[in-house]
Amino acid sequence: MKNKLKLSGIFLLVSIFIIPACTNKMEFTSSDDMVAFYRQNIEEISPAELKAKLEEGEMFLLIDVREPGEHNLGYIPGAVNIPRGTLEFKIGKEEYWESQFMYLPEKTDEIIIYCKKGNRGVLAVNALKQLGYTNVKNLQGGWKEWEMTYPLDYEKNLEEMGHGAVEEVGGC
Repeated sequence: MKNKLKLSGIFLLVSIFIIPACTNKMEFTSSDDMVAFYRQNIEEISPAELKAKLEEGEMFLLIDVREPGEHNLGYIPGAVNIPRGTLEFKIGKEEYWESQFMYLPEKTDEIIIYCKKGNRGVLAVNALKQLGYTNVKNLQGGWKEWEMTYPLDYEKNLEEMGHGAVEEVGGC
């Protein structure tokens, strides 16, 4: 009986102290705090570094995680538009990449993410890292920084745009 009580006591202590420490649940007071936390653990690339990669013809996947309306107004040449809300669902789907006339990216392929100002990109990079992609970077300052640095180096899809104004999405 004493051994059962000791064993129960040990199990109770483990339950109280060890198990909650393993849940790995993060709570943030704001989205800015969440972005700041995840930015510490990702790699970023400057617009100049991205421009050099493009000019040198390096092989990498460039993903614009803005909404289609934002993307169609202007995007970095060669970018594939996968909105932030669907990225985790499309990145590993062979059917999606076939529809884009591209190959499914390998987990080790270099992937560069960008959004409007960089914050959605930080969250997207973190999500891809959690899915096992090991060579993912965020464009510092996002599309806005690219547009200010290289105002003539972009493409747009005006024929893809619907009627009505494009609203800003995601607060970044």
